[in-house]
Amino acid sequence: MASIKQNAESQPLPDFRNAGVMLRILLGVNLLALLAALVRQEGLVACLQDYVAMAAWLQPLLLFNLAVLALLGNRLQGLAVWSARALVVVLAATSAVLLSLLWSLLTFDEWGWQGLLRAGLLAGTAAACILSYLALRVSALSPALIEARLQSLTARIRPHFLFNSLTAVISLIRLDPRRAETALEELAELFRALLRDPRQLVPIGDELALCRQYLDLEKLRLGERLQVEWSIGDPPADLLVPPLLLQPLLENAVYHGIEPAANGGTIRVGLLLRGDELHIDLANPSVAHAGHARGNHMALDNIRERLALYYDLEARLDTGELRLPDGSCEYRVHIVLPGGGSR
Repeated sequence: MASIKQNAESQPLPDFRNAGVMLRILLGVNLLALLAALVRQEGLVACLQDYVAMAAWLQPLLLFNLAVLALLGNRLQGLAVWSARALVVVLAATSAVLLSLLWSLLTFDEWGWQGLLRAGLLAGTAAACILSYLALRVSALSPALIEARLQSLTARIRPHFLFNSLTAVISLIRLDPRRAETALEELAELFRALLRDPRQLVPIGDELALCRQYLDLEKLRLGERLQVEWSIGDPPADLLVPPLLLQPLLENAVYHGIEPAANGGTIRVGLLLRGDELHIDLANPSVAHAGHARGNHMALDNIRERLALYYDLEARLDTGELRLPDGSCEYRVHIVLPGGGSR
């Protein structure tokens, strides 16, 4: 699991083990092959036939190179920028020449040295084009990172939470000064977390501790109306996740599910590590016809965008409403993260 703080200079190559990167490479190279077929042939049928012939040679080459790059990923990241990129281009060209030789032996088709040279040059050029595209994509994401940070800072903590928390603390100052002091410390810790660099991943233990502090603050005013059930498996303590991943979801659950209900309700939080994936589940009551429970999905959209920036296609966030056997409704959020990152 790579931190998003790495830029094009500190990370000379993309993570070739990332599903999104692999998909873009496969689609990009096949698109280049299709364009080459369009240039070389006249007519749709001839173009498709030429592309199919190239694809039969191209797919094994692509899969072989991706497998090698995935195995050499950590070693390549330790090289200088241009050295690493040049090595990828040379790998693509060399493997294309070797595969062409093997292909000619299997099909009894003599390529000749010119054909082998052309295959190497085309493969090296395609690799250089794809690397340039991926580098440009990383550069293009920089403004998006700034925008995502601004959105996250404004969407994570609603003003009503700050007002309600301070009001609850004021009411405790005379009745329970020690609890009021603890609440202020928890509130300060929560806002300190907001000021962290959002590009830096944090241990899952820190994220859970922050969530418990937030819920303690909410219990100051909601009391027994707010119940929380934790179902934490055994994720490694140093497992890294995006900062403030769960807190906005819990705030949504309190605001949309607990506050509108006359008798409150229970929020259920579950974490489970399955193989190389971390599964996070959150469920809260869904109150029908509650005015402020129909708010927008700013927090969910924000988290979904940040997951895409951190993990590309390797993470997902699913939401939905489920009707329970007793007739009540429950809103559920399910997040899947790559679970291989640790400090």
